[in-house]
Amino acid sequence: MASIWEYANPRKFMATSAALLPWTAGVAALCLVTGLVWGFFFTPDDFRQGSTVKIIYVHVPSAIMAINAWLMMLVASLIWVIRRHHVSALAAKAAAPVGMVFTLIALATGALWGQPMWGTWWEWDPRLTSFLILFLFYLGYMALWEAIDNPDSAADLTAVLCLVGSVFAVISRYALLFWNQGLHQGATLSLDREQNIANVFWYPLVITLAGFGFLFIALVLYRTQTEIRARRLKALIAQERMA
Repeated sequence: MASIWEYANPRKFMATSAALLPWTAGVAALCLVTGLVWGFFFTPDDFRQGSTVKIIYVHVPSAIMAINAWLMMLVASLIWVIRRHHVSALAAKAAAPVGMVFTLIALATGALWGQPMWGTWWEWDPRLTSFLILFLFYLGYMALWEAIDNPDSAADLTAVLCLVGSVFAVISRYALLFWNQGLHQGATLSLDREQNIANVFWYPLVITLAGFGFLFIALVLYRTQTEIRARRLKALIAQERMA
């Protein structure tokens, strides 16, 4: 466990993330190109949904990552509250815009998918509604960071907001289990093999999902590096003013 906390040191984190970033970005690009090309150009149309089903290769991974991004922010925020490691707070801050974009993509592609299938762009379905609330939490989280000048106070308050927002992240994931109603379909990927989509769609979807996951890691590493550099720059400017 002691070795894990070594990465809370900004210098250690910067060195390690600099080594990991090219690899995570490369794997993300490889998986995304492979999965999206395979899914969009080499899979058949669905017998019910036609070619519209291929939105799945963007919608499902972005929705999964939108939820997981918030949960990652929760873990990082709890580490900050318990251990007071600044890198974890900055990692949570760095992940917020990435998760927000994933949430926006999921909402937009869901509307594009829902209109021909449901006959409407939007429905106040439990999962859709909780996902919209999660998107608003992302916006509120980022706004709270910008509204407070003291970074430690901002990290404390955003950690509380992250804890509250996690409720909606969980609801977004399990809404269909909590409320047995709504237009939204059941789980596309499940531990129960009988509930999964056909293998012809499943394989490229898993590859695309891996690409979204590595893309998230790469973007968070890069943005955390940027946050650390910005924190150092502010400290240097403050020292010069005091001198």
